[in-house]
Amino acid sequence: MEQKSIKKNYLYNLVYQVLILILPIVTTPYISRVLGAEKVGIYSFTISIVTYFSLFGTLGVSLYGQREIAYARENKSKRKKTFFEIIFFRFITMSLSIAVYFFVFARNNEYQEYYQILLLYLLAAAFDISWFFQGMEEFKKTVTRNVIVRIISVCCIFLFVKTQEDLSKYLLIYSLADFLGNLSLWLYLPKYFKGVEIKHLNIRRHMIPIVLLFIPQIAIKLYNIVDRTMIGYMIAEKSELGNYEEAYKLINVLFTVVSSLSIVMVPRIASVFASGDKKKLNDYIIKSFRFTFFLAFPMMMGIITISKEFVPIFLGEGYDKVAIIINILAPMLVLCGITNVIGTQYLLPTKRQKEYTLSILGGLIVNIVLNLVAISFYGAIGAAVATTISQLVVAGVQIYYVKREISIKRVLKSGKKYGIVSVVMLVFCIGIGMIVPNGIASVIAKVMVGVVVYFFMLIALGDKYVYEIRDMVIRKLKK
Repeated sequence: MEQKSIKKNYLYNLVYQVLILILPIVTTPYISRVLGAEKVGIYSFTISIVTYFSLFGTLGVSLYGQREIAYARENKSKRKKTFFEIIFFRFITMSLSIAVYFFVFARNNEYQEYYQILLLYLLAAAFDISWFFQGMEEFKKTVTRNVIVRIISVCCIFLFVKTQEDLSKYLLIYSLADFLGNLSLWLYLPKYFKGVEIKHLNIRRHMIPIVLLFIPQIAIKLYNIVDRTMIGYMIAEKSELGNYEEAYKLINVLFTVVSSLSIVMVPRIASVFASGDKKKLNDYIIKSFRFTFFLAFPMMMGIITISKEFVPIFLGEGYDKVAIIINILAPMLVLCGITNVIGTQYLLPTKRQKEYTLSILGGLIVNIVLNLVAISFYGAIGAAVATTISQLVVAGVQIYYVKREISIKRVLKSGKKYGIVSVVMLVFCIGIGMIVPNGIASVIAKVMVGVVVYFFMLIALGDKYVYEIRDMVIRKLKK
């Protein structure tokens, strides 16, 4: 029953991850052409600024709340009390953050109009309670909400964003979709509890653990957006940031697929950790590593082989540096996969915030120092190099911290096969590129050959994931 629950929740989450993968494929070519590299750069810069305020307003509440609800899942009274204490705490901190944001950025600024629209984005963050349903392992509700919101927002983009002057409309759609989507989840709450006695709440008891968890959260968020903020401030030409944004977005789309198991495993690992079953805990981690490598290695090699032909087809003119940046960022698919398993799935659910924080802070410091030099000389390409190196630092530090608890030899063994097969796949794709002319034909040929080579080699090696996929397809065809 337990295994069935994980598979069910994973499938729900996978549906959303596939949607995240598909929708940018639909919208990005349109937005990149309609808005152009400069407006895409402004979008990236303003979003990076508002993200800081969202981060400071929400603190570490989402991850903390998910974990605490998972701990109290079987105790209805404690679960109810925990939820309301955490949500009231979030309302207070978000109110303070919104006030500061309004007076600093939304009143008198070069991009004042855009910052005012993004106030709605901060309000959306205040009302986000997806962490509660994730802690309850009720992924169907959050996935359903997210799917509906994403599809509606995409339709609105095509309907209302028509020219370079429509960046305001694009930001409004972006923010309003999140706001309405987050409000919709509140309709499900009466099923779990009704009413609350405020006098019995103890919000203060959550402050210290939330702040402790917030430190790694702010580190990871700063780590993820500091490169774009620095490019925006250090380089006047916003098209440079537009190139970086599109490359990073494409890599991130692929990573959402690689990390799709994480959101399901975090509450489960927290629950297993609370029960004290160390063997089961380690089994889950090794399985996560194997699944991560199964996806990350071929995606890394695949995007490298097609980037040169794919970028001009996908984004249009004005994005000359994107292919180079993609190739530099591609190793992050594997590196981020490693840190996702060790950091997000293991260190945080097992209350190892200190180690997690130090690893992220190490990467953040390296990232900032390298960016100061690299962006000055090489612009967005320099930022990509700095980001990849800093991610290597994060992975190295995290591996060091868990080497006595998780068998690194066993982890490497779980990924060795996928790495080797992916390199063989890369060689075949390079050969196809020499035979098939550049353009759409080359991209299609490389993708098809790459998929066939990868899966057939794994079948020949008896890989269990490929056999499960094959058996599932056969069952579907027989119906």
